[in-house]
Amino acid sequence: MNVYAERLGMLRAMMSANGWDAVLISSSDPHNSEYTASRWKQIEWLSGFTGEAGEMVVTQNHSGLWTDSRFFIQAARQLEESGTELHKSMVSGTETVPEWLAGKAHVVAVDGLCHTEAYVDELVNTVRSKGAECRTVNVPDMISGIWTDRPAIPEMPVITLSEETVGKSRYDKLTDLRKFLLLNDCDATVITALDEIAWLLNIRGEDIEYNPFVISYLFVSQSETIWFVKKSGDACDPDTADSFRELEADGVTIMPYDGMQEVLTEILKTEETKVFMDLSRINHSLCQIVSEAVGEDNIISGKSPVRLWKAVKNEAEIAGMREAFFEDGLAMEKFLFWLETSVSAGRNISEWDASEKLTALRSGIPGYRGNSFANISAYGPNAALPHYSTPEQGSATILPRGLYLADSGGQYIFGTTDITRTVPMGECSCLEKEDYTLVLKGMISLSMAIFPKGTAGCQLDVLARNALWRSLRNFGHGTGHGVGFYLGVHEGPQDIRQNFNPQPLLPGMITSNEPGMYREGMHGVRHENILLCKELSSNEFGDWLAFETLTLCHIDTSAVIRELMTADEIEWLNAYNRHVFETLSPKLDAETSAWLRSKTLPL
Repeated sequence: MNVYAERLGMLRAMMSANGWDAVLISSSDPHNSEYTASRWKQIEWLSGFTGEAGEMVVTQNHSGLWTDSRFFIQAARQLEESGTELHKSMVSGTETVPEWLAGKAHVVAVDGLCHTEAYVDELVNTVRSKGAECRTVNVPDMISGIWTDRPAIPEMPVITLSEETVGKSRYDKLTDLRKFLLLNDCDATVITALDEIAWLLNIRGEDIEYNPFVISYLFVSQSETIWFVKKSGDACDPDTADSFRELEADGVTIMPYDGMQEVLTEILKTEETKVFMDLSRINHSLCQIVSEAVGEDNIISGKSPVRLWKAVKNEAEIAGMREAFFEDGLAMEKFLFWLETSVSAGRNISEWDASEKLTALRSGIPGYRGNSFANISAYGPNAALPHYSTPEQGSATILPRGLYLADSGGQYIFGTTDITRTVPMGECSCLEKEDYTLVLKGMISLSMAIFPKGTAGCQLDVLARNALWRSLRNFGHGTGHGVGFYLGVHEGPQDIRQNFNPQPLLPGMITSNEPGMYREGMHGVRHENILLCKELSSNEFGDWLAFETLTLCHIDTSAVIRELMTADEIEWLNAYNRHVFETLSPKLDAETSAWLRSKTLPL
């Protein structure tokens, strides 16, 4: 019996003891995070699947993992012999988790801490329609009874960011939130999303790998700001102690993370209080605590305004992001020069070696705070996995032919970066060149977009896919996601993808542009730049917006099939590469600068 079969056996024994026919487990945490601390990697512990997105359902005779197309190949490999079967989410004919459960279980147990109130509500309604019962388990950590060596909640250092760095004080941000509550006839709000808390309080931490967040909850009323955080105050490291004193001087009361339920219940039950909550962000257990304290009629639901405020960058944040992409671009060009010269010289360079070299180059940048996600360093067939996890041992050797893909980013005190470059390492096949060029055409088309104010990302997504669609090709992931300012590399509310999202793209929003093309067992292509939405012009037809490309790193033209490109696309590509050279070369050594000059010659 392998370790995953053994763990599933322990879970099923726990299910039998509690009278549960099925258990639903999330890949998220009590804060609805995409990336989580090790404590909440429950799906990985039960199945071996390491992707960031997934839902796992376990019955007495079936264990299933639902995940999206980014992870299909990865999941199929990692779930082999684990006892868990892959269910492909958002694919025609695949039932959703609630639909699948509705006809297969009488009693469904759900981890109330790690599922949002909105999701649990949907699940309850769906299973009840088939006569089933849904039980939410609100005790802390649903599977801790069998996961005996489960990691603790992290308590890493906390720092504060100055108003000069972020462009707005925490006092002003909290004042805006209180104005929002007044306009919505509310007395208080509870915020659980870690990026929203970090943005509001101008704090950053290290509790989650690659994400500068602090695991915590925030309560804001007209008279109080209470931050529930698992730290040791004056007894902890000097940076954290200083940060706490600064926050307290600004009127923020700091209380223990584990004491939130008791404190909130006491505060909210003293008088009739209307509490605003985003039910798509708050976990079910916390929502129930608040609801019991104030009554369901006093819960006012709506979208958190903080997500949108955070997404629209101010002048200081935009300036910081420009600095981040300049420094990051220098590191990328040094890396690509090293990679090409090393491989062409016959050195044995593995995917892991390349990943480590790129991280080392970034780490030398002043203000570097770590990578913004795990480097995707993938050669040949491995690049067909959009979220390939580069192994330290046994990773592929990069050969002087075919395509290598590097998707990576950095966290800096002044911004967050994300970039993908697909690199021709030598001779490429006609099919590799075709895919490379078609994906590039899509990226350029979106980069050149001009659109009326009020346009949503889903209305622009086709620009990145049209060249592929005309050749009967496609990719399964979204085209673009928001990027935070020294926050999460993925953020909303805007995106660019086929799923309907009515959020308009607004001036100040920073969004990725990353179409791709993947052939299992052969190769993968993805080109990614980061775009700043800007005002362009106004006339009798309305207000017009466009994109400015922030990313500074050349695009290799050696694999481009010129005949597939339009004159406008060639002009854009040549102008972009010229801009990269002119901007970065003064800060590069002579040898790297000469190499970059050769790489940016007009197509």
